[in-house]
Amino acid sequence: MRKSTPKRIPLLPDPKFNDTLVTRFVNNLMYSGKKSTAYNVFYDAIDIVEQRTNENGLDVFKKALSNITPQVEVKSRRVGGATFQIPQEVRPERKVAVAIRWMIQFSRKRNEKSMSMKLAGEIVAASKEEGAAYKKKEDTHRMAEANKAFSHFRF
Repeated sequence: MRKSTPKRIPLLPDPKFNDTLVTRFVNNLMYSGKKSTAYNVFYDAIDIVEQRTNENGLDVFKKALSNITPQVEVKSRRVGGATFQIPQEVRPERKVAVAIRWMIQFSRKRNEKSMSMKLAGEIVAASKEEGAAYKKKEDTHRMAEANKAFSHFRF
């Protein structure tokens, strides 16, 4: 086991919006180290979002991410031979990571032509509090609410 946690390497902000959240998102979106392709997909998606909503694309993206960010989640814990789903609050760093992962995961499952269109569709849906990623957050919260009785097993 480690004696201390490794220090986090700071992310550089992206070239267009000068935002580290965008860089973090693009790093998760990227396949096989193709960062420029991932940036193109993201920027195209933001342009599509701006056309569809007539609002600032980055603001819509941030609103969508905040809408699908979970506050609580359930973790499995074995107590006396039985496995319980114990609700726990999500750490701030993990909240963003989970929201990004869900948005990318459900964007890839959408039925649209290009990845930028899929991503734009998921961003617009999440900003309106609908879509698969938002549903996943609601299901997670519902599961935590249903298992609130086991919260005294928290570790």
